[in-house]
Amino acid sequence: MRKNLVLISLSAGLFLTLLATLTIGPIRIPFGTVVKILFSKIIPIPQTWPNNFYEIIINVRLPRILLGILIGGALSVSGCAMQGLFRNPMASPYVCGVASGGAFGASLIIVLGLPQVLIMPVAFLFSLLVVFLVYHLAKIGRRIPVETLLLSGIAFSLFFSALTSFIQYVAEEGQLRQIIFWLMGGLWASNWNKVLSVFPVIFLGILCLLYFSRELNILLLGEDHALDVGVDVENARKIILILGALTTSSAVATCGIIGFVGLIVPHLMRIIIGPDHRFLLPASCLCGSIFLVWVDTFARTLISPTELPVGIITALIGVPFFLFLLRRRKRLSGF
Repeated sequence: MRKNLVLISLSAGLFLTLLATLTIGPIRIPFGTVVKILFSKIIPIPQTWPNNFYEIIINVRLPRILLGILIGGALSVSGCAMQGLFRNPMASPYVCGVASGGAFGASLIIVLGLPQVLIMPVAFLFSLLVVFLVYHLAKIGRRIPVETLLLSGIAFSLFFSALTSFIQYVAEEGQLRQIIFWLMGGLWASNWNKVLSVFPVIFLGILCLLYFSRELNILLLGEDHALDVGVDVENARKIILILGALTTSSAVATCGIIGFVGLIVPHLMRIIIGPDHRFLLPASCLCGSIFLVWVDTFARTLISPTELPVGIITALIGVPFFLFLLRRRKRLSGF
């Protein structure tokens, strides 16, 4: 009952977050006006607001907020799945080198002077390429040892990070500024095309990860127990890894590297709702969406009309939280 109540509260919180953040910006729009504009296409409502209000709400703020909901949910669910898969609360959605691969792909497009529209698909392809390389390097026969997978991910992350650093070194000043801005992560380039293009991949990825909540619960009890109850451990690991990487790759390709969301949110929800992935995954999805939308709203209004990259704020919040986790684990281990 308590877990269902938490999910209902988070769902209501996400809906209220959507409405509330639509009112916030350089031009303050009353809450009632926002609601009227949103419903004006469904039911006939006499226009009592300036024409530019409709443009601001529908074509500027709404796609950005919806993209924040998708990206926050994607990173949180992927991080939660990775933590369950590796049985480690320190794991993040970038554990297999997804971020470094996407960063290299985006940097390559920028430094070559190719059309900006190519950044998203190329970053996505390089993210998946890194996951493919990590997976095949770690694979031993039909098995994928977790330790080898982690080490492979670290190795390829460092390799592609070095390549990205080289590209930054040879880039021109304008290109370098653009690369750094992309690496910091943000939702400033949001539009309806991005929302519609990334929605199917993220939505299906989240749904499929939710489907594997039972396998994640059993994997928490250990590989031997999972085999005893009939779970194909290696196949389950492979599918969860691919789904997590696919969902994370979509987020990275769309908005750059937004760190710590996939680390903070699942751990916080695990404290509140418990380790049962049937509830933990959807709770992480909802909470991650709420968290990223509010952080982005803060980023775009703190020093308006200039805006901060979201990745800076999530890192400022995430690093102390990560240190808290390390200290907590140290205390629990008795050292």
